[in-house]
Amino acid sequence: MLVGLVEVSLWLRRCLFATTDTPCLARARPDEHPLGRPVADHAMDAFSPDATPVVVAIARRRPAGGRNLEHFALTSPHARLHQTVDELRRRFHGIFGPETIEAVVVDVFTELALTARITAHLPVLAARHARERLAAVARSQGATVTTAAAVPEVLFVCVHNAGRSQMAAALLAHHAAGAVRVTSAGSAPADSINPAVRDVMAEFGLSLDTEFPKRLTTEAVEAADVVITMGCGDACPVFPGKRYLDWELTDPAGKAAEQIRPIRDDIDARVRHLLAELTGTPTEAATS
Repeated sequence: MLVGLVEVSLWLRRCLFATTDTPCLARARPDEHPLGRPVADHAMDAFSPDATPVVVAIARRRPAGGRNLEHFALTSPHARLHQTVDELRRRFHGIFGPETIEAVVVDVFTELALTARITAHLPVLAARHARERLAAVARSQGATVTTAAAVPEVLFVCVHNAGRSQMAAALLAHHAAGAVRVTSAGSAPADSINPAVRDVMAEFGLSLDTEFPKRLTTEAVEAADVVITMGCGDACPVFPGKRYLDWELTDPAGKAAEQIRPIRDDIDARVRHLLAELTGTPTEAATS
C-alpha cells in the first residue's frame, strides 16, 4: 500500500508552481518535506530549467508495517511542466481554471513517478495522460473539447487495471489506428502492470512500458460511449445512453506467460469484433 502519495503530490505542486526561482527542495525546511529529511538529503537543484534530475522519496509500507523509503530519479524539469500547464490552459480555456489544471498535471506526474518503467520522458507522458484526464472530465460535463475528429470512446475496466483491461486497451488502440479513442481503469488499481502481461503483449509488438494502472472515475465512465467491464461490473456507475458490456475473462494475476497467452488471444478476438461493430468495417478475426 502506498503511503504519503497525496502529501507528496500536494507538496510537489507547491514546489512546481512557486513564484521564487530558488529550488524548492533545497530551500524547504526538513519538516516541510512530506516524508522528512531523506528528501532534502537527496535533492539536487530541483526543477531547474536545465532539466536537472530530481530525486523524490516515496514511502511504501512493508508487510511488517514499517516504512521503506524508495528513491525515484525523476527527470522533471520545471520549465517543461510549466509548458504542459500553459498548453492545457489554452486547450481547456473556459472549461477549467489554472489551479485545476496544475493539480491534474502534478497528480498524473506523481502516479507516473511511482509506476512508469521508463522515466526519461515523464514530463511528456504526464502531459499526455493529464490531457486525456481533463478531456474525459470535460466531456462528462457536456463541454466541447477540440479534437482531430469525433470518434467513439471505449473504456475498459477491470479490478486492478494491471492485466485484462490494459491488454484490451492496447489491442483496440493498435487495431483501431485512431478510429476509436481508448482508455482503461481499475476499480482498485495495482501499483504496477503485471510483468507477465507486459511480456505476452510484447510478443505482439505492443509495449506497455508507458502505461500504468489508473483509478476508475465517474468522469471516465461518463465520457465513454462504450464501457466494458471485466470482473468488476458492480463497481462501475451506470449512466443512460452508454453501452455496457461485461466480458467474462480469466484474471491473469499470478499466472505464467503460457497461461496468459490464451487470455490475450481471447481479448484480441473480442476487440476485433467490437471494432468491426463500432466502425462498420469487418476484420479478419471478426469474420472468421
